[in-house]
Amino acid sequence: MVISTTPNIEGKKIKNYLGIVSGEAILGANIFRDFFANITDIIGGRAASYESELRKAKDIALNEMMQQAYSMGANAVVGVDLDYETIGQSMLMVSASGTAIIVED
Repeated sequence: MVISTTPNIEGKKIKNYLGIVSGEAILGANIFRDFFANITDIIGGRAASYESELRKAKDIALNEMMQQAYSMGANAVVGVDLDYETIGQSMLMVSASGTAIIVED
């Protein structure tokens, strides 16, 4: 399945718009990662544990969105938007949304 942040796919003609699809992922960051991330913030550098959690959440959200599009009969999703939010003090949320379409092969 083709996934694109653009409103169309270059070289492909959109045959049908099927509707909006979305996927969400909410992951908790445990206390040990929080502790080490705080140390990293104090001494500088990247918080690899948070980066890893964000990547996981993004992958889950995109996969959910693709599964929803696939179940509608789509072979592509355009206009994909990723949003990142924090919930409370230790929850990470990623949402992915776009428009499920059918493109010519």
